[in-house]
Amino acid sequence: MKVLLVFAHPEPRSLNAALRDIAVKELEAQGHEVRVSDLYADRWKSEVDHADFRSLAPDARLKVARASGEAFAADALTEDVKAEHEKLLWADVLILQFPLWWYSMPAILKGWVDRVYAYGFAYGVGEHSDRYWGSRFGEGTFAGKRAMLLVTTGGWEEHYSARGINGPIDDILFPINHGVLFYPGYDVLPPFVAYRVDRLDEAGFHAVAERLRERMRTLGSTPPIPYRQQNGGDYVIPSLQLRPGLGDPGANGFALHLNGTDSR
Repeated sequence: MKVLLVFAHPEPRSLNAALRDIAVKELEAQGHEVRVSDLYADRWKSEVDHADFRSLAPDARLKVARASGEAFAADALTEDVKAEHEKLLWADVLILQFPLWWYSMPAILKGWVDRVYAYGFAYGVGEHSDRYWGSRFGEGTFAGKRAMLLVTTGGWEEHYSARGINGPIDDILFPINHGVLFYPGYDVLPPFVAYRVDRLDEAGFHAVAERLRERMRTLGSTPPIPYRQQNGGDYVIPSLQLRPGLGDPGANGFALHLNGTDSR
């Protein structure tokens, strides 16, 4: 397989960098091709502004979705963005690697999504009608490809459990897994999460490293998170509400959007 790893950590001597190198080495040992986008090393521009849309008049009001779609259709996006498009289309698997900062991804990685996920490329594709509401949430540009998150956090695993103070890790990562990866069509694998990394000793590091190697060995066979497809019949179009009778009566929030939560 061809694997793109988008890496977002500012310190080249960090634990994240060490885990990146372990993942890349293991993937290559398994015969996969790997490319890395190192956002901090590449000094990735994270903010969206007029400079992203060179055909837009300097005094024109910036409407990002419209400008993005027009630039994509005219092949007029900036070269850094077009280079990432080429990598995403090349890759069979996307891995987003980052430390969990304030319950989300670092700003530079969010900026990568904001700029690279152009209208007409990652969203705004497919027909909109009374039966089909765009090619998204299980369909779209990246349908048939796989994606996963590789995340580190200083908190304990118990802190991110069902009754933990931070809330379940799957809920915290839902906006990224479901909204950034599943939305444009990826089959989203369960995340790899390393906990208590600020206090990791040598034995702990070796345990995390081996767990990561095993995930890289099973990248092609790990079952994806069973999200419901938007246009698969579970949602009423155009309201996109889950149909009555679907979902366990005790389920709410993010859990409703998983297949297997139905009571019938």
